[in-house]
Amino acid sequence: MSIFKGRPIIPGNYKGECLVSRNGVNMLATFRKSILTKSKKAVCMDQNNTDLYKKVISDKIICLPRTIGSTTGGIVIQTAAGMGIMPPALLFSEHIDPLAAAGVLVTDIWSGKKVITIDGLGHDFLEEVKDGMILEIKEDGTVILNIANK
Repeated sequence: MSIFKGRPIIPGNYKGECLVSRNGVNMLATFRKSILTKSKKAVCMDQNNTDLYKKVISDKIICLPRTIGSTTGGIVIQTAAGMGIMPPALLFSEHIDPLAAAGVLVTDIWSGKKVITIDGLGHDFLEEVKDGMILEIKEDGTVILNIANK
């Protein structure tokens, strides 16, 4: 069991399984098809993200360094959350970018949907976390990596 401490952007308590992207996540490329087809779950369709491509991400904690790509990132987060297909939590090893921050904040304030978001977990976090790990997120920004898989 390892413990990491980050900065809570959208605080919350949650425990669940994670998926890890070692590269930046393009929110538009990831969610576009799921949004356009009004899917009941989000499948990552960003061919450039080999870590997440074609994986169901709706019910997983997403661990990532940063988001990249389109300036539509924030509205994509809000739209996916409104449809109920946004992952329950985003855990950033780096500082969150302004577009993703705007997306999770607007989603929380305007839509009343919470996407727990922690940033600044550090480079070591992404080195240690693995797909399928069960993570526990605390409201104060603490993330506990449980070695046991589901």
